[in-house]
Amino acid sequence: MKANHTLRIGVLGPHDCSKEERKIGFAVGAELARQGAILLCGGLGGMMEAAAEGAKSERGVTVGILPGETASVANEFIDIALPTGLGAIRNAVLVRCCDAVIAIHGGYGTLSEIAFALRLKVPVVGLQTWSVVRNGKPDPGIHVARTPEDAVKMALKLATKSADRQ
Repeated sequence: MKANHTLRIGVLGPHDCSKEERKIGFAVGAELARQGAILLCGGLGGMMEAAAEGAKSERGVTVGILPGETASVANEFIDIALPTGLGAIRNAVLVRCCDAVIAIHGGYGTLSEIAFALRLKVPVVGLQTWSVVRNGKPDPGIHVARTPEDAVKMALKLATKSADRQ
């Protein structure tokens, strides 16, 4: 890994989330910032906003890869809003920009991002999210974490290993 490369960790999750889910996203974002990683997300509400708010609470850097053509729709905790005009296809762009991703809860959009990450060989950490079964066995590409701190630690370790191979 290049000495000047700051790890980019994506946080994936639902547009709508409960208070408990928001707490988890906030904690992940805050821990990513404490560890010096750049947080990437879809830039809108729900889990994306919770994680970005957590990162900003610790003075972290946040990037939103937006589905539409307007940067102004990004949540207030996004530092760099990148409108793609790609709709749901932006999920692939988001994942491709990351050194690793953390999936928290989520619906089919989150599942699509997990699939893109597995396909693109971007490390995936799952925190109370989808499990993927192939031929009756859990896919080993999803590393299961139990806590926000554990998820961040795993993602950073996997991202560093992945970056070292490039």
